[in-house]
Amino acid sequence: MTPFLRKVILLVGLGWLFDAMDQGMVSGVIASIGVDWELDTAQLGFLSSSGLLGMIVGAALSGIAADRWGRRTIVIFTLAVFSLGSALSGLAVNFEMLLVCRFFTGFGLGGELPAASTLVSEMSPVASRGRNVVILESFWAWGWIISALIAYLAIPLYGWRIAFLIGAIPALFAAVLRVLVPESPRYLESRGRHEQAEQIVRQMEEQAGGNAPSSSTTEESATAFATSPLAGFKSLWSRQHLRSTVVLWVLWMGINLGYYGFVLWTPSLLMTQGFTMVKSLEFTLIMCLAQLPGYLLAAILIEKIGRKPALTIFFAGTAGAAWLFGQANSEALILTFGCLLYFFALGAWGCVYSYTPELYPTEIRGAGTGWAAAFGRVGALIAPMILPVLYALFGTENGYTGVFMLLTGVFLIVALTVGIFGEETRGKTLGH
Repeated sequence: MTPFLRKVILLVGLGWLFDAMDQGMVSGVIASIGVDWELDTAQLGFLSSSGLLGMIVGAALSGIAADRWGRRTIVIFTLAVFSLGSALSGLAVNFEMLLVCRFFTGFGLGGELPAASTLVSEMSPVASRGRNVVILESFWAWGWIISALIAYLAIPLYGWRIAFLIGAIPALFAAVLRVLVPESPRYLESRGRHEQAEQIVRQMEEQAGGNAPSSSTTEESATAFATSPLAGFKSLWSRQHLRSTVVLWVLWMGINLGYYGFVLWTPSLLMTQGFTMVKSLEFTLIMCLAQLPGYLLAAILIEKIGRKPALTIFFAGTAGAAWLFGQANSEALILTFGCLLYFFALGAWGCVYSYTPELYPTEIRGAGTGWAAAFGRVGALIAPMILPVLYALFGTENGYTGVFMLLTGVFLIVALTVGIFGEETRGKTLGH
């Protein structure tokens, strides 16, 4: 770990923080938008899903693009798209325009996260690689906390538009990223750009008190990067990578379906339980604080006991917390189990982002991470659609409990899948 690498994690993490601010504010403002524009439940579902649809497209395309044009380039581009979409969302004049703006915001967000986690993973030493990506993901918690504060303090006074306009701040940060964040040396070397790769590695080695090794990448590995997007996708399903791809796709689908199933609807679900909008936003803010110790524990366990055990523990814990949250029938229990749910769920997210890039070689790492994220976002897309249906199916009296029974089952399936079929990657050098 060097000052150079810490700077990379900080700069990329700040972009991650702004992403979380946007997603968190969607959760906080969706109820306010519904009241302001007199939207029904189905329209509110479409509003959440429009951004998530953009995330699907953005994740799939960014993974392919990151393998062709570089991790850094895609991080900068997608952050700019995200910023523009967020700013325009705050200026939307009708529901249809807001849907389009949320799509482009989601496109940038969905595209940036896989590329950013791949960049940090490839630049980290083996002993701290998992922890570094969890630390990167922990910036999400700070962004969500800030967004909850904005939702709690600003929306009741200034309305929902101010939230989106504040979320456009990353536009300023994109220029900083362009200058200060380096490209992944692994990517550069695999593209045959050995001098650029060695220049970055040499700087890191000098700060670590060592000497940079000479490049050993062959022209064959550079050629491997020139494969078509279709060939890269097919490679994910080859005998060599089939197990990893299936496990990751189940993992990403489950965590997205479960996470977005509760987090985007927590304020609205609390309001159905009789809480005022201000009270529900206050509870959400307190729950968000529980994310921080969740990330801290994940950062410790992922290097101490390994990826598989950490993932299994956090998904099983999330399942238990979801069950308890669904059964809670008092303010104290709702707050307690809600904090527990956020604690385990966000710890699980940190482990997921750390684990995913480690299962693929450099030439398809971006595509593998991007496609897993894209497939997972399908779960995030359908969650806002099926939860209102389930809520109505179970009825007002039992709808709250029924929703969280489903989410409990989802998290348990993921825990079992990773625990039984997952591959341990702790201590292993990233494949070339």
